[in-house]
Amino acid sequence: MSMATKKVTITLDESQLDRIRVLVGSGAAPSVSGFVQHAVGVALDDVAGWGAMLAGALRDTGGELSAEERRWADETLGVKGHRTTSAA
Repeated sequence: MSMATKKVTITLDESQLDRIRVLVGSGAAPSVSGFVQHAVGVALDDVAGWGAMLAGALRDTGGELSAEERRWADETLGVKGHRTTSAA
């Protein structure tokens, strides 16, 4: 099954691009585009995995922080203001 693709422009550090091109030249990556697609897929899976792990840890330890716990943590960490979105 083929997925729809869309061409975009990205900016990479020159040394990163050089390293990707070496991988393509050696046959370890199909193309620069193929390498970037794979890297994005791995990163998205990684984010989803960490989110699931955090949700499990919160569930196992009593859930989200209370307002009082959040204030203490923010004060301890030197965070200014109150966050309005959940990390999980």
